[in-house]
Amino acid sequence: MQLDKIKGKELEQLFEVILSLDSMEDCYLFFDDLCTVNEMKSMAQRLEVARMLRDKQTYSQIEEETGASTATISRVKRCLNYGNGGYMAALDRLGDKKKG
Repeated sequence: MQLDKIKGKELEQLFEVILSLDSMEDCYLFFDDLCTVNEMKSMAQRLEVARMLRDKQTYSQIEEETGASTATISRVKRCLNYGNGGYMAALDRLGDKKKG
């Protein structure tokens, strides 16, 4: 896992804070302070690319709908195929939450 290289007190503190956020408003406030607009847009875009790849959409559909570059789409696809399963777990939870 790539994050093993930077694992430590600071990263664990960040994850604990994220896990403690109680509402969408809490998330907006925290991430607005933590990240730049471009960082947030990039993360949101990558998650949407992952969802679209999981749903078997083509690169051109994804590129057109999200504005993501083919390099970004390829990187996300590589993570979906050979990563740690983080995208899939998150998307599954999101889908479960929307169903329930």
